[in-house]
Amino acid sequence: MLEDTGERVIPDNMNILNELLIEHIARYHFSASYAKGRILDFASGTGYGTHIIAKRRKAHIDEIVGVDIDRATIEYARATYYHPLSSFVQGDVTDPAIVKQLGMFDVILSFETIEHIHEEEQFMDNIFSMLKPGGTLIISTPFGKGRGIPSGQEFHVHQLKPSEFKALFTQYKDVQYYGQKSALIEPADFPTDVLTHPLGIAVCRK
Repeated sequence: MLEDTGERVIPDNMNILNELLIEHIARYHFSASYAKGRILDFASGTGYGTHIIAKRRKAHIDEIVGVDIDRATIEYARATYYHPLSSFVQGDVTDPAIVKQLGMFDVILSFETIEHIHEEEQFMDNIFSMLKPGGTLIISTPFGKGRGIPSGQEFHVHQLKPSEFKALFTQYKDVQYYGQKSALIEPADFPTDVLTHPLGIAVCRK
């Protein structure tokens, strides 16, 4: 049994009506239609999302690799969410060496990750280096008071403003933005830092 510290979503420990669980699962179902070829689930946590993509897109993907920094979490994912098209690897998303270790991907997913890390620039550089030309990145984060300002969330370094979130994707050819509230995900351009949605999602083509 994986210790529930509150940092990661563990579906087995949560009520089906839990809003946090609903919004996390909704992001994976939203991203499923983009999944093809070789997929990376960067900061995959307990592995339920990796499993959703493997099950839903088994006819369209070659493999999906889930990565998490915590060994116990990776062991839990391997034991709980086995699928012949998925694998789980312990790794640090901010380690430059992970680029060579994992190789390149057609699609990269990274949900609710960037607010947890200090090395934001290295994280984004790793993603860009691992994404194939023409590939798709789908990434999400909760919005808040901005970079460098404590969010009040125990496991969050900070929570970006919409403008800070949008500034992360200037290297990409095309970016579409979506806002999320619970299970609802809808187009949202975030023209200002006035919060119209608690969470933002970017779909980026390299």
